[in-house]
Order: sequence, then structure tokens, then C-alpha cells
Amino acid sequence: MIDFIGNRRKAYLVSTVLVLAGLVALIVLGLNLGIDFTGGTVLHLNLGEDFSMEEVEDVIAPFEELEGAAVQVVQSRDLSGDLADEGLVIKSPYMEEERRNELVASFQERWPQLDPDDLRIESVGPVIGGELGRQAFLALAVAVILMIGYITFRFEFKFALATIAALLHNVFIVIGIFAIFQMEINVPFVAAILTVFGYSVNDTIVIMDRIRENIKHRRKSDYAVVVNESINQNLVRSINTSLTTLLVLIALLVGFNYFIGSVDLIVFVIALILGVLIGTYSSIFIASPLWLNLQDLKVMRKRAA
Repeated sequence: MIDFIGNRRKAYLVSTVLVLAGLVALIVLGLNLGIDFTGGTVLHLNLGEDFSMEEVEDVIAPFEELEGAAVQVVQSRDLSGDLADEGLVIKSPYMEEERRNELVASFQERWPQLDPDDLRIESVGPVIGGELGRQAFLALAVAVILMIGYITFRFEFKFALATIAALLHNVFIVIGIFAIFQMEINVPFVAAILTVFGYSVNDTIVIMDRIRENIKHRRKSDYAVVVNESINQNLVRSINTSLTTLLVLIALLVGFNYFIGSVDLIVFVIALILGVLIGTYSSIFIASPLWLNLQDLKVMRKRAA
């Protein structure tokens, strides 16, 4: 039997380092917010033939609002591994529809083979972007409150407190990693965070339920022994569930990156992969030991009284 509880201080140290690293990155670098939150325009173009960045810069030069815009080449491949097409993604501050149409017309004039069916324009105003940010925060807050209420009703408040602390730990580390590597934060990222919330709480609740059942049958046992046994009893399930999920996510990541070339979907899958890894770790090394710490604190208070 693996002594998880005996190594909880090491796990707390690892989590503290990850959280502090993320906090420093947030303070120094900040988050790389996408247009979903800051407002802006993104154009996805399939030019239909090879091109150079110098040619692209010549086309966008007359458009002053595109000064400082991010221009990215996106490549996707067919099943044989050959280059299927070469596209372009332009991310800029918000552009009015008339100016967007003029920009597309300039690209069509330079590259007549530009496929209109592959043209995709996403535009979000600054007001809408700010509202999306508020709604994302509200969604996370509501999820936390509802989970605390349900877990308290189903178990007890100490279980809820330990579970929510572990979930917030997961979310903060994922956000911190995105801040460290300056990966873009967009709406799919928020969806991934909410998914991580639901995924992590599932494994944590299973372990918590086993702890509760084992305590009923072994009331006189040491709490640390009960928690350690409960984690070990669910270890195979936790690992199998995580590995199965990771295999699917890795397949999606390879597909989106190698065949489709969708930056937004890649960000979504990376956030999910990080969430699954950190969520599995926290279910074993953070949530249950935190509950044990709270339980020990309760026992010490009773003895002091």
C-alpha cells in the first residue's frame, strides 16, 4: 500500500511552488487575453496558393488599424501527411464591417484563388468582450457555490471545503501555466476550465465517499490510516479513468494541430489535458489530505475544550 498521507507535505510543497510560479507570472506577465475578452477581429483566410509574409504585409500595409496585428501562418495536412493547404490568421483590434470587406477584397485581388468558402471572420466589440469576461467569472462563481451546497448536503462541510480548495487549486495552476507560457485565453478555455471543474470533482467525490464509508466501519481507526486506505482502494480507478481520458485528448490534440490547424481548439484541448493531470494529482494528494487536516483540527479543538 502506498503511503500517500505520509508524503502529503511533499505534495503541499509541489503545489505551493506551482501556485507561486503562476502568481508571479500573473503579476509580471499577465494573461494573454484573446479577442473574446478584449474585443477585436480575427480573419481566417485560405489563400489557395503559396505566399510569403512580405506579400501579406504589403496587402495589409494600407490598413492603419492593422498596425501591430498578429499574423500567423496555419498549415494543415491530409491523411497522407502531405501539406493540404496553407492558410492565414490575422488578429487585430476591432474593425468595422466596411473595412473588413475592403481588406478581404485586397486579398482577393492579390490572390484570386482565395476560396470564399474557407473565409471566416470573427469580430467582437470591446463591450461584448468585457461582458464575456464577467459572464465567465460568474459561471465559475456559481459552479463553486452550487458544489459547496451539494457536497455539504451529501457529505458534510469539511468534505466540501477540502474539495473546493482542491478544485480552485487545479484551476489556478492551469491559469498560471497559461500565464507562464503566454498561451491565449479565449472562450473555449473557459469551457475547458468548467469541464475540469466537473471532471476533477467526480474523482474527488468518489474518494471522499470511500473515506466516509470506511470511517463508518472503522470508527476507532486512525483517520490517517482510513484516508490512506481509501485512496489506495480507488487508485486503479483514478489512474484508468485519467489515462482513458488523456488518450482521447492527445488524439484530439494531434488531429487539431497536425490535420486541422485550429488554434482555438488546440488551446481548448491543452487546457483539458492540464486539467486532467492536475485534477488527478489533487484528488489523491491534495483534497483527501486537506480533509484529514481539517478533521485533525476538529479533534484537537474537542480535546482542548
